[in-house]
Amino acid sequence: MTDLTGKHIVITGASTGIGRASASHFVAAGANVTLIARRADLLEQAAAELGGRTAWAAADVADKAQLCAALDKAVAANGPIDGLFLNAGIGGLFAPIEDYTDEAFDAVMGVNVKGVFWAIQHVLPAMKQRRSGAILVTGSLASERGLPMNAAYVASKHAVLGLSRAVANEAAEFGVRCNCVLPGLIETPMLDGLPPEAAVQMAKAVPQGRTGTSDELAQVAAFLLSDAASHVTAQALAVDGGMLGTMRV
Repeated sequence: MTDLTGKHIVITGASTGIGRASASHFVAAGANVTLIARRADLLEQAAAELGGRTAWAAADVADKAQLCAALDKAVAANGPIDGLFLNAGIGGLFAPIEDYTDEAFDAVMGVNVKGVFWAIQHVLPAMKQRRSGAILVTGSLASERGLPMNAAYVASKHAVLGLSRAVANEAAEFGVRCNCVLPGLIETPMLDGLPPEAAVQMAKAVPQGRTGTSDELAQVAAFLLSDAASHVTAQALAVDGGMLGTMRV
């Protein structure tokens, strides 16, 4: 297991799916974790289950004031932030681009892009001052591919990959790293919401022939946030069973 002993890692979108699985993995690896998500009841339950110095703060990441207050609360509870895992995201409206509403587009951008930008903007100065830190953003296969019927999601995931690379370039001289992890078909509440027959068909497109688990993604996230990845920055790493790098005929 990757060693995260003594590191303070903040996770957004931490109450379910990839965020919750990552919190469990990080705590087991020795980290002190602060959980951020919208639902206080789920966060309180998760913190009780995880134990240790796990802290939590309820916030809507699309609300800058709430998000910054939650990040400040994290520092007050567990000290300087060593790792920032910006995992919160929404899927948005599934519709042809001509039917995509401004309201739906803005909602996706608020959570998936602005929330990431604001969090990095708030936390990065202290990391640069300490000349240490790691930031990880949850992208998607849609960070690299143009998927149909969900223009805002694809645009937002392309945007956070570019943002991650820009941050990596600016922060490298200060000893701070920034990477993007690209989940494929991972067993999460978002995937669980699909009709069973659709999930089966999608799994057939994975070269490994199956969907991935949140724990498999969490292990990669732990590596990228750890000192073991000290020379890894500005990268997009897919956890997708081979989908992005292959074409099945």
